[in-house]
Amino acid sequence: MTGCPRTLSSTGWKPVSGAEAFFDTSVLLYLLSADTKKADKVEALLAESGVISIQVLNEFTAVAIRKLTMPLRDIREVLDTVRYICHTDALTVEDHDRAGEIMGRYKFSFYDSVIIASALRAQCGVLYSEDLQNGIEKRLRIANPFE
Repeated sequence: MTGCPRTLSSTGWKPVSGAEAFFDTSVLLYLLSADTKKADKVEALLAESGVISIQVLNEFTAVAIRKLTMPLRDIREVLDTVRYICHTDALTVEDHDRAGEIMGRYKFSFYDSVIIASALRAQCGVLYSEDLQNGIEKRLRIANPFE
């Protein structure tokens, strides 16, 4: 990955309505990648709108600062665009509680379980993630968008 944010040109800065895809941090970080094929794929998925959580914003910011050494103003510019396109859900106590259940049942890490719990609460049909195994429950499909 490079430290240069890409613009979301394919989205045309359009607002969301009726989103059903949830984006994990691992997928959104490709917006900053030199891998144009993956970055373009993420842009195309975002063009259809989606949902993210505050946790995704926090993780994205932490990785962009720590690993990519990006200035906060550049990170905010990218995330402002993502937030305009995607609905951003706050985390809830219910997400926390459900994450514990998911972690126990499926053996995901706690933070991954919070992402899954947030996607389930938002009633998303798919969770795009590069890090998680495919499939979970009948209500949520976990899919690697690059496979």
